[in-house]
Amino acid sequence: MKDNYRTVFTFGEDEVIINKSRFIGYASPIDSEEEALEFIDEIKAKHRDATHNVSAYVIGENSNIQRFNDDGEPSGTAGIPALEVIKKEDLRNVVVVVTRYFGGIKLGGGGLIRAYTKGAKIGLEASTIVDMVIHRKLKIRLDYNLYGKIENHLLVNEYLVDETIFDSSVNITICIDNEEVDEFIKTITDLCSGDLEIEQLELLHLPILDGKRLK
Repeated sequence: MKDNYRTVFTFGEDEVIINKSRFIGYASPIDSEEEALEFIDEIKAKHRDATHNVSAYVIGENSNIQRFNDDGEPSGTAGIPALEVIKKEDLRNVVVVVTRYFGGIKLGGGGLIRAYTKGAKIGLEASTIVDMVIHRKLKIRLDYNLYGKIENHLLVNEYLVDETIFDSSVNITICIDNEEVDEFIKTITDLCSGDLEIEQLELLHLPILDGKRLK
């Protein structure tokens, strides 16, 4: 698994009028090129009467796939500016579509670049941009008499527990920032005086906003 990266967590939509042309910016999280193309088709279907539906997307933790489409606008004035906004924000796994309804005033090459840059930007700003941070999933098994102490520690420190199963022991599944795993294990081991079992499971990326994990 590669490093942490940034993406959008939610759908975003906003619009702006520039020299009487209406620009509607859309942004959405995606996991594949197929999802990107489906989203673009949805917006195109919604705005069949629009003058242009310009699109751009970046997929992969290393930005492996980068695509754009000018949808009839002069080459270099629409799709590339939208793509550059995604890249400048250092986002992955995101698609943007900027819909334009022509208002009768030509913007020129520079004006189009600024307009589509603005359209992509407002779409992204209307979404929720998050950090996808590498976490380690842990399974903790302990006796019932230790559960209260550990539960309190997790609550006080605002850890988000994924699952708690009660059988002959208490089984807690939790995801911890990979950089904090060693310290976390040491702390709860000390709290339990070593009387617990901890199994380290898979690594995964989880969305973090303002230092807190989103569900």
